[in-house]
Amino acid sequence: MEMVNLFLPSTNQFATDYSTGNSFIRPLFHYQFQETASYQERVKDLENISFKREELADYIGEYMSNFPSSNEVVASISKLRNPDSVVVIGGQQAGILTGPLYSIHKILSIILFAKKQEAELSVPVVPVFWIAGEDHDYDEVNHIFVEKENQLEKSIYPEKVLDKRMVSHIEIKKDVLKNWVIDIISSYGETEHTKSLLQFADAAIENSVTFVDFFAHITMSLFKEYGLLIVDSGDKGLRKLEKEYFINQIKSTKEITEKVKKKQQELEGIGMSQTIVINDSCANLFYYDEVSHERILLDYIPEQKQFVGASGSISFSYDEMLEIASEFPERLSNNVVTRPLMQECLFPTLAFIAGPGEIAYWAELKEVFEHFDMKMPPIVPRLNISLIERNVSSDMEELGLKLEDVLTAGTGKQKELFLDTNRDSSFQALFAQTKDQLVKNYLEIEKKTEQHYKGMLPLLKKNESLLLKQIDFMENRLELALLQKHEVVIEKYNRIERRLKPSGSPQERIWNLFYFLNQYGLSFIDELITQSYLFDGSHQVVKL
Repeated sequence: MEMVNLFLPSTNQFATDYSTGNSFIRPLFHYQFQETASYQERVKDLENISFKREELADYIGEYMSNFPSSNEVVASISKLRNPDSVVVIGGQQAGILTGPLYSIHKILSIILFAKKQEAELSVPVVPVFWIAGEDHDYDEVNHIFVEKENQLEKSIYPEKVLDKRMVSHIEIKKDVLKNWVIDIISSYGETEHTKSLLQFADAAIENSVTFVDFFAHITMSLFKEYGLLIVDSGDKGLRKLEKEYFINQIKSTKEITEKVKKKQQELEGIGMSQTIVINDSCANLFYYDEVSHERILLDYIPEQKQFVGASGSISFSYDEMLEIASEFPERLSNNVVTRPLMQECLFPTLAFIAGPGEIAYWAELKEVFEHFDMKMPPIVPRLNISLIERNVSSDMEELGLKLEDVLTAGTGKQKELFLDTNRDSSFQALFAQTKDQLVKNYLEIEKKTEQHYKGMLPLLKKNESLLLKQIDFMENRLELALLQKHEVVIEKYNRIERRLKPSGSPQERIWNLFYFLNQYGLSFIDELITQSYLFDGSHQVVKL
């Protein structure tokens, strides 16, 4: 493997401004992630905060006993009990087969940044991955993209979930999932690693009950040697540790919403659009109905001190909500506003590893944290990585394509330039002349017909249209012949784009890890994690 670092514009302008340290961004956060002093300050700030370390370590140890483990995992749990320890944390939804590559990039970022900070600060730093199992957007996690007949297609796990249950509660059907996974891996083509990858996936399925289990088993199989800890935000065991924090959030329901909206107005004043969708009555909590399995977003009506669900489906008094939080915390879950609060209450967070969109919504939360006498942790942009296979690199070299151009805009422009160079422009001119002459001649015929055979005008118009379509058909056929004549070169342009800028998106949003595991083996992760990455906002290109 070989590393190349590039500075590319982000698809999210705010994330670009944040990474480059633009001055108007700095006041929106409590710490500056680029500055070493921020992490030293953060460690000192955490010394003054009490955490349920023993209870949290006990819970994580019990939860993770269901998944592959190692001496390093045991050591991380022990570190967490240490009152001097801190964590580097980040999270993502439990995508099937780990979902898009950016989930893997986030895990890599957590592990590597924790290792870096432990060496620099000389304090125990634990890597933690927060699985967003409380999320109910099943359509976000039930598919991956695969390459079939030189096209990218969405392959959806064929089990429907019609209600809004949390992903943590969605059970897999093992036979159905096994067949689907076999089809996925088969689409990648047979390699020397295919058999072991199929066995790897089969073991994960056999040891899983839910979507989150499947994600967690794969994740820990790949990363257990690096001491990674995982939690499931939808797990009842974690909810028991969250009781008092839910109570505090309920008591400050109105203030939380007011603080977010106030910050959003300030940001709009400097030309920034809001990221978090919130209205004046938002309670920033969900209620989970264990009968209907629906996760219902709550509103708060202060005049009546009532918490109500969508369309009035449920209703709780203020006191009833406090009782639910105290006695049945598993019925509550956080939204995008209160999830960061909950995470920071549970963990002594040295740094939060964030994707581009997450950085933007954290900017709206500063005053919410201050309401609870808390500071947001340093928000560290996760690694942005593109993986380039050798044959793709060779094609780019042959075609004279610049890596920066491809990663930024794909190959469409260069492909069109190639076709223009090889296209006989005289054909286009002749077809244009032919159509112009046809239209002019038919205009004369139309005038004559209107004088003598007016009833035949519709037929004449139809005949003209048919002839024009036939000319277009022939023009398109000649264009197709051009593409077929140069199909080998055209496919090189297309393949480069599919692999590096598929459908105009970054590679990490479309491609899945299992393609690379099939090509390079299960040790691929170990090779990937040993590369020299920089947490400076640059784009990290790994040549395979």
